[in-house]
Amino acid sequence: MKKLSGIIILLSILVSTNIFAQQEEGKVYTINVEQFAKLVEAKKGLVLDVRTPEEWTEGVIADATKIDYWGDGFAEKVDKLDKNEPVLIYCKKGGRSASAAEVLVEKGFKKIFNLDGGISAWKDARKKLNK
Repeated sequence: MKKLSGIIILLSILVSTNIFAQQEEGKVYTINVEQFAKLVEAKKGLVLDVRTPEEWTEGVIADATKIDYWGDGFAEKVDKLDKNEPVLIYCKKGGRSASAAEVLVEKGFKKIFNLDGGISAWKDARKKLNK
């Protein structure tokens, strides 16, 4: 049984790292909570929270950069980020981050991963948030 568990863990790590290898540049990939969590834990990119300041008080994913999508100057603020670094983007439920991800594509960002279901799905999966 231990051997099977080890194989499953190894396969999940390989699958999460293969996400990068299989991705076309300039395209947004919507990924599930487990995939997103593995990329966050492995520090495989910039974590970008595009919710509002009021929403941030409910908690954020570790090391997230916070840029309010509805706030002034969103496009100018993301221009200051490294376009070659993968971006792990999320909002409350996934719609706003999908729109923000399209802005990133237009700005020339190479690798963008959108959290399916947003922070609501993250909370439902009982993943850790920082206050």
